[in-house]
Amino acid sequence: MDHSLYFSLTGYKNTMRLAALANRPAFSAAQPPVLCLHGWLDNAASFIPLARELADMPVLALDFPGHGHSPYRSSDAHYYFFDWVEDIVALCQQQGWQQLTVIGHSMGGMAATALAAAFPELVARLVLIDSLGFVTAEDNCCTAQLREGILSRLKKPPVRKRQYPDLAAAAQARVAQSDFSVTEALLLAERGTSTDHNGVSWANDYRLRYKSVHRLTPAQAQALCQAVQAPVLAIVASDGPFVAKLTEVAAWYRQLKIAKVTGGHHCHMTAAAEVAGLIRTW
Repeated sequence: MDHSLYFSLTGYKNTMRLAALANRPAFSAAQPPVLCLHGWLDNAASFIPLARELADMPVLALDFPGHGHSPYRSSDAHYYFFDWVEDIVALCQQQGWQQLTVIGHSMGGMAATALAAAFPELVARLVLIDSLGFVTAEDNCCTAQLREGILSRLKKPPVRKRQYPDLAAAAQARVAQSDFSVTEALLLAERGTSTDHNGVSWANDYRLRYKSVHRLTPAQAQALCQAVQAPVLAIVASDGPFVAKLTEVAAWYRQLKIAKVTGGHHCHMTAAAEVAGLIRTW
């Protein structure tokens, strides 16, 4: 993706600025993009391998606030899950985009599912890459979730983020926590790190690591999935975390096709050609 784009949402949350990568210089209401939404602590660069395989399609991958090149939320804000959805709606309204094809990986797939449920006019087709349903908690967990979430927020963040001598070292540290090679980690590191005289550090907002104060219940998650009117393609990785949920969650969608690929959670990076082929066929 050769184009770095920025969208200033004037009047929205003191003019929020969203960064993106694209394989086109611009988009319009008449020619909207295939909108790609990344996972937690990733960034738009996670879609570079897939975009190479879908070069004939107008692909736009966003950086969620606090990730990649998008600014942090304000100092008095937090990262509520449904705020991701609000950000996308605000962007679509500003750009005049409707009836999009939306591709979401992991957390991005959950945000895309909620978007399709609540704003069916914005989503014509939905592709979920190793993402199905939502992260949930049982009804009787709400009190403990609230307590743990607030205590997490009140802890002081580290004075300084962990520093690495160079980009390669930062990428290698990410490999140790992921399911891909240094090749994929470097894509994320090139967009998701900052450099100063002390070295290289991952630039994601530390507040992204705070525990949630609230989670959807299984019944709420099911209601959202059942509200999705658009046809859905779920590409599930054989070694990813969502395989175990297939039997239960698949029945929640009106129009769902499931395709399985061999590999881990970031299969759109490690098996981009296969994933692109499944999207094209569908």
